[in-house]
Amino acid sequence: MSSPIAHWDPEYQRRAATIVERYPDVRSAVMPLLYLASLHHGHVTEEAMEEVAALTGLTAAQVQSVASFYTMYKRERVGRYLVSVCTSISCFLRGADEVLAAVEGATGVVDGETDDEGLFTVEHVECIGACGGAPALQVNYEFVEGVTPAKAAELCRWLRDARPEVVLGDEMQLLFGGRPSFDPGAPEPEGAIAPVPAFGPYGSARPGTGGGR
Repeated sequence: MSSPIAHWDPEYQRRAATIVERYPDVRSAVMPLLYLASLHHGHVTEEAMEEVAALTGLTAAQVQSVASFYTMYKRERVGRYLVSVCTSISCFLRGADEVLAAVEGATGVVDGETDDEGLFTVEHVECIGACGGAPALQVNYEFVEGVTPAKAAELCRWLRDARPEVVLGDEMQLLFGGRPSFDPGAPEPEGAIAPVPAFGPYGSARPGTGGGR
């Protein structure tokens, strides 16, 4: 019987096998496998959920219940750069609505939508754990804290013009951020290559150039 992911890129097949091996109960691998499947398909498609179900021994309905509960699993087409503006209370009180409006204006994409080019998806999100650096946003889940509306618009224009292959939080914070939640720690050399959290086992992280502008 052939593997349900035999058509995946061999590297993704290898990563899936490695993830499955880490869990005594293979059903527990459903969440990392959903991220891996979304990398292969571009988002969590119906086919992706069926493949993850076959890998984990769950039903497609059970996998869908996980994918539909957690908002970071995108079940519709997502742009190359997912811009997530926190509008929870701390960020809201520091002008998150204005930051979101600036992002919408600079990208030409309204909250909850993706542009026709497939470059930007814009969304508002609840707390992302950066209350001390409010207002904050993420690009492909890489943080930028203390961002102003003007800097948010500048960030989006930079993404459009530079089209970085790797989105690096440290670089964006330096160029477009303000006061962060905590003092800077050790430099983070890896960033996100897709609208999936940057994590080595997923293959979604890669060292950035840190070249700035």
